[in-house]
Amino acid sequence: MDMQGSRSLAITQQQAWDALNDPEVLKLCIPGCDKVEPTGENQYAVGMAVKIGPVSAKFSGKITLSDIVPPQSYAIGFDGQGGVAGFGKGKAQVSLQPTEGGCELSYTVNAQVGGKIAQLGQRLIDGAAKGMAEDFFKRFDDEMQRRYPAPEVLAVEAPAEAAPSDAAAPVASQGGVPVWVWWVGAVVLAALVLWLR
Repeated sequence: MDMQGSRSLAITQQQAWDALNDPEVLKLCIPGCDKVEPTGENQYAVGMAVKIGPVSAKFSGKITLSDIVPPQSYAIGFDGQGGVAGFGKGKAQVSLQPTEGGCELSYTVNAQVGGKIAQLGQRLIDGAAKGMAEDFFKRFDDEMQRRYPAPEVLAVEAPAEAAPSDAAAPVASQGGVPVWVWWVGAVVLAALVLWLR
């Protein structure tokens, strides 16, 4: 399975980098995740519950970060086991680029799945992966807005007629961009990657 995508974030590149490398943020944002724990330098143990079609399973696995270039990019290797439900392994590349309104997160994921999950069919797996990635990014956006609220001063200084459209623009751009990873852990793609396991 191959996936790629990008997402506009209304936070700085450094804020996004820090959040994608924070196990607590990832645990909050990854659907079904109950554990993201450091196990060594640039290594994490992950536990999560996944449901794809009729198959439900508890997955446990490990994530290893490499090719780290703070606060711009890293690669994420993942390997997870879900018992009789199957396994997943692969690699993701995550990058953050500063933009005028915040930063752009881009990711590419290459994953292989086996066992019962692999028997469900590529369309069902792809649809579930994309849905999970969207869910991760929505949670991530919500958490970042909670931690780094937009300054209200801008709305006060803007002309009365322009305030509603100016205030709505960042929200629309955040929600309108489709899906990844991790985590990542993170990593943003991590969420996606973890799910793919």
